[in-house]
Amino acid sequence: MSIIELEGVVKRYETGAETVEALKGVDFSAARGEMVTVVGPSGSGKSTMLNMIGLLDSPTAGSVTLDGQDVTGFSEDERTEERRAELGFVFQSFHLLPMLTAVENVELPSMWDTSVDRHDRAVDLLERVGLGDRLTHTPGELSGGQQQRVAIARSLINEPEILLADEPTGNLDQETGGTILTEMQRLTEEENIAVVAITHDTQLEEFSDRAVNLVDGVLHT
Repeated sequence: MSIIELEGVVKRYETGAETVEALKGVDFSAARGEMVTVVGPSGSGKSTMLNMIGLLDSPTAGSVTLDGQDVTGFSEDERTEERRAELGFVFQSFHLLPMLTAVENVELPSMWDTSVDRHDRAVDLLERVGLGDRLTHTPGELSGGQQQRVAIARSLINEPEILLADEPTGNLDQETGGTILTEMQRLTEEENIAVVAITHDTQLEEFSDRAVNLVDGVLHT
Protein backbone atom coordinates (compact mmCIF):
# COMPACT_ATOMS: atom_id res chain seq x y z
CA MET A 1 0.00 0.00 0.00
CA SER A 2 1.26 3.47 -0.87
CA ILE A 3 2.19 5.74 2.02
CA ILE A 4 1.90 8.81 -0.24
CA GLU A 5 -0.13 9.24 -3.42
CA LEU A 6 -0.70 12.12 -5.81
CA GLU A 7 -3.59 11.70 -8.22
CA GLY A 8 -4.11 14.08 -11.12
CA VAL A 9 -2.26 16.86 -9.29
CA VAL A 10 -2.22 20.21 -11.05
CA LYS A 11 -0.51 23.29 -9.66
CA ARG A 12 -0.92 26.73 -11.20
CA TYR A 13 0.72 29.96 -10.09
CA GLU A 14 -0.46 33.45 -10.99
CA THR A 15 2.47 35.72 -11.84
CA GLY A 16 1.05 39.06 -12.77
CA ALA A 17 -1.01 38.63 -15.92
CA GLU A 18 0.49 35.20 -16.62
CA THR A 19 -0.56 31.79 -15.32
CA VAL A 20 2.20 29.21 -14.93
CA GLU A 21 1.21 25.55 -14.75
CA ALA A 22 4.04 23.92 -12.77
CA LEU A 23 2.41 20.47 -12.53
CA LYS A 24 0.13 19.05 -15.19
CA GLY A 25 -1.93 16.15 -13.88
CA VAL A 26 0.79 14.31 -11.97
CA ASP A 27 0.11 10.76 -10.74
CA PHE A 28 2.70 9.47 -8.26
CA SER A 29 2.98 7.07 -5.35
CA ALA A 30 5.63 5.66 -3.03
CA ALA A 31 5.45 2.73 -0.64
CA ARG A 32 7.06 2.11 2.72
CA GLY A 33 10.55 0.73 2.33
CA GLU A 34 10.93 2.20 -1.15
CA MET A 35 13.38 4.82 -2.40
CA VAL A 36 12.14 6.79 -5.38
CA THR A 37 14.13 9.40 -7.27
CA VAL A 38 12.45 12.22 -9.17
CA VAL A 39 14.80 13.45 -11.89
CA GLY A 40 14.37 16.46 -14.14
CA PRO A 41 15.97 19.67 -15.36
CA SER A 42 15.70 22.99 -13.56
CA GLY A 43 12.23 24.45 -13.89
CA SER A 44 10.61 21.08 -14.54
CA GLY A 45 8.41 21.25 -11.42
CA LYS A 46 10.44 18.99 -9.09
CA SER A 47 10.39 21.37 -6.14
CA THR A 48 6.67 22.01 -6.63
CA MET A 49 6.04 18.27 -6.63
CA LEU A 50 8.08 17.88 -3.43
CA ASN A 51 6.02 20.66 -1.87
CA MET A 52 2.85 18.71 -2.69
CA ILE A 53 4.22 15.50 -1.18
CA GLY A 54 5.55 17.38 1.84
CA LEU A 55 2.24 19.21 2.45
CA LEU A 56 4.00 22.54 2.09
CA ASP A 57 1.47 23.62 -0.53
CA SER A 58 -1.94 22.55 -1.82
CA PRO A 59 -2.76 21.52 -5.39
CA THR A 60 -4.92 23.61 -7.69
CA ALA A 61 -6.62 20.38 -8.77
CA GLY A 62 -6.24 16.69 -8.00
CA SER A 63 -5.75 14.96 -4.66
CA VAL A 64 -3.02 14.10 -2.15
CA THR A 65 -3.40 11.02 0.04
CA LEU A 66 -1.09 10.42 3.00
CA ASP A 67 -1.16 7.06 4.78
CA GLY A 68 -4.63 6.34 3.40
CA GLN A 69 -6.08 9.74 4.34
CA ASP A 70 -7.08 12.40 1.83
CA VAL A 71 -5.24 15.51 3.02
CA THR A 72 -5.96 17.70 -0.03
CA GLY A 73 -8.31 20.09 1.75
CA PHE A 74 -6.45 20.28 5.05
CA SER A 75 -5.94 23.68 6.66
CA GLU A 76 -2.43 25.02 7.22
CA ASP A 77 -2.56 23.95 10.88
CA GLU A 78 -3.68 20.45 9.91
CA ARG A 79 -0.94 20.18 7.29
CA THR A 80 1.62 21.32 9.86
CA GLU A 81 0.54 18.60 12.27
CA GLU A 82 0.71 15.95 9.54
CA ARG A 83 4.19 17.10 8.56
CA ARG A 84 5.36 16.86 12.15
CA ALA A 85 3.90 13.36 12.58
CA GLU A 86 4.60 11.77 9.20
CA LEU A 87 7.35 13.60 7.32
CA GLY A 88 11.07 14.26 7.58
CA PHE A 89 12.98 16.69 5.36
CA VAL A 90 16.62 16.74 4.20
CA PHE A 91 17.83 19.75 2.23
CA GLN A 92 20.80 20.42 -0.02
CA SER A 93 22.03 23.24 2.23
CA PHE A 94 21.72 21.26 5.49
CA HIS A 95 19.96 24.14 7.36
CA LEU A 96 21.76 23.47 10.63
CA LEU A 97 21.91 26.22 13.26
CA PRO A 98 25.59 27.21 13.55
CA MET A 99 25.52 28.02 17.26
CA LEU A 100 24.11 24.61 18.27
CA THR A 101 25.94 21.31 18.65
CA ALA A 102 25.12 18.31 16.48
CA VAL A 103 22.93 16.74 19.15
CA GLU A 104 21.12 20.04 19.81
CA ASN A 105 20.41 20.45 16.09
CA VAL A 106 18.94 16.94 15.96
CA GLU A 107 16.77 17.61 19.03
CA LEU A 108 15.21 20.79 17.61
CA PRO A 109 12.14 19.39 15.77
CA SER A 110 11.00 17.51 18.90
CA MET A 111 11.53 20.26 21.47
CA TRP A 112 7.80 20.67 22.11
CA ASP A 113 7.27 16.93 22.64
CA THR A 114 7.74 16.22 26.35
CA SER A 115 6.55 12.62 26.06
CA VAL A 116 9.94 11.33 24.88
CA ASP A 117 13.54 11.73 25.98
CA ARG A 118 14.60 13.65 22.91
CA HIS A 119 18.23 13.90 24.01
CA ASP A 120 18.69 10.13 24.22
CA ARG A 121 16.92 9.67 20.89
CA ALA A 122 19.10 12.35 19.26
CA VAL A 123 22.24 10.67 20.56
CA ASP A 124 21.04 7.29 19.30
CA LEU A 125 20.29 8.70 15.83
CA LEU A 126 23.71 10.35 15.56
CA GLU A 127 25.37 7.11 16.60
CA ARG A 128 23.38 5.25 13.91
CA VAL A 129 24.66 7.62 11.21
CA GLY A 130 28.23 7.25 12.43
CA LEU A 131 28.58 10.49 14.39
CA GLY A 132 28.66 9.21 17.96
CA ASP A 133 32.02 10.93 18.42
CA ARG A 134 30.79 14.28 17.09
CA LEU A 135 27.85 14.95 19.44
CA THR A 136 29.19 18.22 20.84
CA HIS A 137 30.66 19.55 17.60
CA THR A 138 29.03 22.57 15.96
CA PRO A 139 28.36 22.57 12.18
CA GLY A 140 31.51 24.66 11.60
CA GLU A 141 33.55 21.82 13.08
CA LEU A 142 32.04 19.20 10.76
CA SER A 143 32.67 18.31 7.12
CA GLY A 144 29.92 18.67 4.53
CA GLY A 145 29.15 14.96 4.64
CA GLN A 146 29.01 15.00 8.44
CA GLN A 147 26.65 17.99 8.38
CA GLN A 148 24.37 16.16 5.96
CA ARG A 149 24.33 13.13 8.26
CA VAL A 150 23.34 15.41 11.15
CA ALA A 151 20.53 16.70 8.92
CA ILE A 152 19.40 13.12 8.21
CA ALA A 153 19.42 12.31 11.94
CA ARG A 154 17.40 15.47 12.61
CA SER A 155 14.85 14.46 9.96
CA LEU A 156 14.28 11.16 11.81
CA ILE A 157 13.82 12.55 15.33
CA ASN A 158 10.00 12.43 15.10
CA GLU A 159 10.00 8.93 13.57
CA PRO A 160 8.53 9.89 10.18
CA GLU A 161 6.97 7.50 7.68
CA ILE A 162 8.42 9.42 4.71
CA LEU A 163 11.78 11.11 4.20
CA LEU A 164 11.82 13.85 1.56
CA ALA A 165 15.22 14.84 0.21
CA ASP A 166 15.80 17.95 -1.91
CA GLU A 167 19.11 17.55 -3.79
CA PRO A 168 20.64 15.71 -0.79
CA THR A 169 24.04 15.30 -2.47
CA GLY A 170 24.13 18.65 -4.27
CA ASN A 171 26.83 20.18 -2.04
CA LEU A 172 28.90 17.01 -1.65
CA ASP A 173 31.65 15.34 -3.65
CA GLN A 174 30.82 12.02 -5.30
CA GLU A 175 32.38 9.80 -2.63
CA THR A 176 30.72 11.64 0.25
CA GLY A 177 27.44 11.69 -1.69
CA GLY A 178 27.66 7.94 -2.08
CA THR A 179 28.02 7.58 1.69
CA ILE A 180 24.89 9.68 2.25
CA LEU A 181 22.92 7.70 -0.34
CA THR A 182 24.00 4.43 1.28
CA GLU A 183 22.63 5.75 4.58
CA MET A 184 19.33 6.71 2.95
CA GLN A 185 19.13 3.29 1.31
CA ARG A 186 19.68 1.69 4.73
CA LEU A 187 16.73 3.65 6.11
CA THR A 188 14.38 2.11 3.55
CA GLU A 189 15.66 -1.39 4.26
CA GLU A 190 16.00 -1.31 8.05
CA GLU A 191 13.48 1.35 9.11
CA ASN A 192 10.87 0.69 6.39
CA ILE A 193 10.77 4.41 5.60
CA ALA A 194 9.73 5.68 2.17
CA VAL A 195 12.37 8.00 0.69
CA VAL A 196 11.48 10.42 -2.10
CA ALA A 197 14.41 12.44 -3.46
CA ILE A 198 14.53 15.09 -6.17
CA THR A 199 17.84 15.56 -7.88
CA HIS A 200 19.99 16.39 -10.88
CA ASP A 201 22.51 13.79 -9.66
CA THR A 202 22.28 10.60 -11.73
CA GLN A 203 24.30 8.82 -9.01
CA LEU A 204 21.18 8.88 -6.87
CA GLU A 205 19.32 6.69 -9.34
CA GLU A 206 21.81 3.87 -8.71
CA PHE A 207 20.71 3.69 -5.08
CA SER A 208 16.98 3.94 -5.78
CA ASP A 209 14.37 1.26 -6.28
CA ARG A 210 13.03 3.27 -9.20
CA ALA A 211 13.32 6.63 -10.87
CA VAL A 212 10.72 8.84 -12.53
CA ASN A 213 11.30 11.80 -14.82
CA LEU A 214 9.53 15.13 -14.52
CA VAL A 215 9.70 17.33 -17.62
CA ASP A 216 7.71 20.56 -17.98
CA GLY A 217 5.33 19.51 -15.22
CA VAL A 218 4.59 16.10 -16.76
CA LEU A 219 5.71 12.94 -14.94
CA HIS A 220 7.14 10.07 -17.00
CA THR A 221 7.50 6.71 -15.26
